[in-house]
Parts: sequence; structure tokens; C-alpha cells
Amino acid sequence: MDAFYASIEQRDHPEYRGKPIVVGGSPQGRGGVVATASYEARKFGIRSAMSSKKAVQLCKDVIFIRPRFEVYKEASRRIREIFHRHTDLIEPLSLDEAFLDVTEDKQGIGSAIEIAKQIRQAIKDELQLTASAGVSVSKFVAKIASDMNKPDGLTFIGPSKVEQFMETLPVEKFFGVGKVTAEKMKKMNLHTGADLKKLTEAELTRHFGKPGKFYYKIVRGIDERAVQPHRETKSVGAEDTFSFDLTTQEEMNAELEKIALTVHDRLYRNNLKGRTITLKIKYHDFKQVTRSHSFEQLTSDLEIIEATAKQLLMSTDLDNKKIRLLGISLSNFGDAVSKQKREETDQLKLF
Repeated sequence: MDAFYASIEQRDHPEYRGKPIVVGGSPQGRGGVVATASYEARKFGIRSAMSSKKAVQLCKDVIFIRPRFEVYKEASRRIREIFHRHTDLIEPLSLDEAFLDVTEDKQGIGSAIEIAKQIRQAIKDELQLTASAGVSVSKFVAKIASDMNKPDGLTFIGPSKVEQFMETLPVEKFFGVGKVTAEKMKKMNLHTGADLKKLTEAELTRHFGKPGKFYYKIVRGIDERAVQPHRETKSVGAEDTFSFDLTTQEEMNAELEKIALTVHDRLYRNNLKGRTITLKIKYHDFKQVTRSHSFEQLTSDLEIIEATAKQLLMSTDLDNKKIRLLGISLSNFGDAVSKQKREETDQLKLF
């Protein structure tokens, strides 16, 4: 979907149309985080996960709107219904994104491009929202293609064009290549897929570990991952590597609040709750530690995530320590087990 949350707000509130808006936390006080920015706001350089205070600096007239997650979830449900008219092989990535395998399309259309056109038109007619689609022979290429002509775009990359396309792709566009890895690659004079292709699988693995094997295959257009309708999510999290090392607890807590909001948003998008909250810390010397706390009941509550992460931070040695990365994740998903149910289970075990 195109700027999903912001597009819904502009659809439902005509006074926001054509204006730079941000769905997310207010810039007041310590400030919140941008969840989604409208395309008008993006022209000023405002992006998701940016601090709201930074967004104001980039555009003084930006309008902040509190998220209405129930509305977004209902729109996502209706979009999923449109998908199911064509295929049951749907792998949701979030509320606003999914992979579809249309090898066997239910309507017998026989063209993935035509199916994508019909899906986009149905979303426009029924929800007054726009979607962009990427059509190709693998998940990786289709995902990249879907971002190429946003908003309201459709990009097809056929089998004969895949390898050429991968060669021209900047390394930062490769799945799993974050800022740190991209910087490392560029220092090695690796700027595009064509550059990566010059290295052997052994060389890529030596420099980048297990992901090196993936890079070796994907740059050659080899991606055999199937669309998984019932993919099990083991954990949901977010982390941030800072431009400058954090040295005070106030700085660390402020960053944890931003990361917690991102995690909460991802949990909400996927309708998940977890019992275990884990804090990840990487110090300036690259030493890494994790701390976890498990609850009896499932939770996705933002305040609980924030407070627990801060408590876990306090349980570590912060004296004269500089922190370059913080991360929060939730795991141990499932249905909450009532006390009565646990007692029944325990009794059954006795017999």
C-alpha cells in the first residue's frame, strides 16, 4: 500500500488532502516517532521511524495525527479479502504489504500482470486507496519491483531481465543489508550487485558470514523461497545503531522509547502479543549483551514494553559505558493460559 496510514487519514479527512501529514507521536516533550508520512511530507525528507522533532525541523507546517490502528486493521482485512478472490497463497508481511503466489489463480485470468492490475483497481474502487505492485518470478525481485514506481505503480521484471536487474541494484537495496553492512561493502568497493557478483561464495561468506551465501545466490536471480501463508512469527523487534555513542541514561531512555513505539506498531500490525521482552545492547567496543524478562500473561502494551526495557537497561553495568546500539524484541507468542486452565493441565499431568 502507498503511505498506508497517511493515505487513510487523507481519505477520511478531506482537510488533510494535499498537505504534509505525519501519523505518529507528537513532537512535544521528549517527542514521538513518525509511523507513516504522506507523500507531501516525504518531499521534505520526512521518513518512517524518524523522530517527530526532526520532522518539524524539516517541515514546520507538517500536521501530526495520532494513529487509529483499528481503522487501519479493518482496511487491511478488506484488502486481504480482495487478494483471496485471486489466490489463497498469501503471505502477509504487515498490515499494508503481502506476497501473493498467483501461479494458480482462482479466476483463471492467466496473467500475473493482469491480476495485479485488477487487484489495484479493486482496492481503488472499494477503499479509495492506492497500491503499488511488483510482479516477478521470485519474492525478492517482486518486493524490490513494488517499490520502484510508487505511488500507484506497477512494475514487471520478467525472467530474462532478473539477473541484469540484480546487477544494477545498489547494495543497500539487498535484503538484510543494513547501514553498517552497506558501509562495509562500499569500503570494499562493492556498490552494486555486479560488484558482489565478482566475489565467490566463499569470499562473500568470509566477509559477511551466513548472509554471504544468500547474496551469492540472489545476485544471480536465485531465490527459491516459497510464499508461506501460515508462516510462524518467532519474534518481533526493532533496533537502532546510533550516529554517536550514547553516554547518559537520559539519552538511552529516550532512544528506548522510540524503539518501543516501533515494536508496538509492528505487534499491532500483526495482531501479536508476547510474554518475553528482550533488550539488546551493543557497546562502543562491539561487546554485546542481552537481558530478558518474561511475564505470565501476553502483552503488547506500549508502556509495559517501555518500562521493562528501561528496567532491563538498569540491570546492566552502565558505569562509564558508551552504547552504540539498542534493540527491543518480543517473543514467546501464543494464547494466554488462564490460571484455571493451568491447574487443570497440572492435574492431568498427575494422572
